[in-house]
Amino acid sequence: MHELLKSLGIAQLNHGTSTGLKSWSSGDTVIDSFSPVDAELIAQVYQTTQEDYELVLSKAQNAGTEWRNIPAPKRGEIVRQMGEAFRKHKDNLGKLVSYEMGKSLQEGLGEVQEIIDICDFAVGLSRQLYGLTMHSERPSHRMYEQWHPLGVVGIISAFNFPVAVWSWNAMLAWVCGNVCVWKPSEKTPLTAIACQHIISEVLRQNHLPEGLSSIITGKAQVGDWLVSDKRVALISATGSTRMGRAVGTKVAERFGKCLLELGGNNAIIITENADLNIAIPAVVFGAVGTAGQRCTSTRRLIIHDSIYQQVKERLVKAYAQLRIGNPLDAHNHVGPLIDKDAVRAYLSAAAQVVEQGGKMLIDAEVLEGAGFESECYVRPCIAEAKPDFAIVQHETFAPILYLLSYSTIDEAIAIQNNVPQGLSSAIFTLNLREAEQFLSANGSDCGIANVNIGTSGAEIGGAFGGEKETGGGRESGSDAWKSYMRRQTNTINYGTSLPLAQGIKFDF
Repeated sequence: MHELLKSLGIAQLNHGTSTGLKSWSSGDTVIDSFSPVDAELIAQVYQTTQEDYELVLSKAQNAGTEWRNIPAPKRGEIVRQMGEAFRKHKDNLGKLVSYEMGKSLQEGLGEVQEIIDICDFAVGLSRQLYGLTMHSERPSHRMYEQWHPLGVVGIISAFNFPVAVWSWNAMLAWVCGNVCVWKPSEKTPLTAIACQHIISEVLRQNHLPEGLSSIITGKAQVGDWLVSDKRVALISATGSTRMGRAVGTKVAERFGKCLLELGGNNAIIITENADLNIAIPAVVFGAVGTAGQRCTSTRRLIIHDSIYQQVKERLVKAYAQLRIGNPLDAHNHVGPLIDKDAVRAYLSAAAQVVEQGGKMLIDAEVLEGAGFESECYVRPCIAEAKPDFAIVQHETFAPILYLLSYSTIDEAIAIQNNVPQGLSSAIFTLNLREAEQFLSANGSDCGIANVNIGTSGAEIGGAFGGEKETGGGRESGSDAWKSYMRRQTNTINYGTSLPLAQGIKFDF
């Protein structure tokens, strides 16, 4: 691990005790980064102090003055170089993501690939920040709109995607002319520091100010400084609904802009017309990928009565084939939960579903013995439940799948929609009418609605986000870039008189 950190520009002093980043902080408080893979202390990161924070914001503001005056295609060229740098470091950064967060190596590498992909997307976007030209009702007038940078963009990311979601925001924010201040999860600080080193080298080579990209590290208090700061034009926050509610309120109080990506309680509907050969793998990956710690993880499976028993039996058989263990071993499907708090939440949810009248088909279990020393490895479990159970309405960040039955497609859609969250949804059917009904205005109420693919694994080309308690934010593709800019409407009078709008006469 020492060599891995060194290859990513992180100097590890006193093996396992310090990242050597004392120069980044004026304080002495540290954050321990433990790996859920083996419970080892990887390193300690100094927490940002109030003095550090003020220095970061000052540098960010100064850098923003220079950056926004660089033409957007030139900004795109810098992001292109960032993408090339991440290509160079993909293997090592992917391993660090896997080790610090606990997701499989394939998923860790896939997350770095998302950084590379969004860099490519942002480069093209840098030449497509289009406004509109409108016809004026007044003669010899032209109207148009243009988009300008916001200024400082604050990014608060979660542990489950420690680098990808940051990049969705940062790369778009940069080509739009903003500067970024990133507060990563205190559970995964090293991956963020590694990304910062990669970015800083590109900035240095192009003689650009370091304030274009900054990191602040710490717990809730450090995030609160960012959220409450009037100098930060936009807060993009990914996390729980509880966190998002607090962030949204504070940002609204100062009339700032907010982009929220919060909880998901995602469902797949399997109709009697489904191809189970593709539905079953999609359900299994959606439910157990990243050990159920994706915001798009499949939590509810809504199955037609006529095939309920068949689907149940096939799922139990598929779960028996799952390999659980060290995520750096590519043969394993499921790694650990992030920490023991997550394990406790997993056990509590399994107990609650039974208390509320459900039945466990595969019991919740914490795995012990060789290879499971961190006590964070759990067995993905399946429960039969009812849609109105309180625990089914709640998002548990763990590999727990609830099986629900239905009789009509209208009932299935109603069950799908009857939760507070509205992120991702899917239906498996070969019936065109069922598919179109699911995608209609009377169908899924989620920000993402898929047919014959699962709830997990969004592509960067589409806008990502959800409705209701998911927060309403949109990141990544489509026109999500508009969140990072301010719209300005312009009118030019190139005539010799001053006609007023709506034909108003004002003679004197």
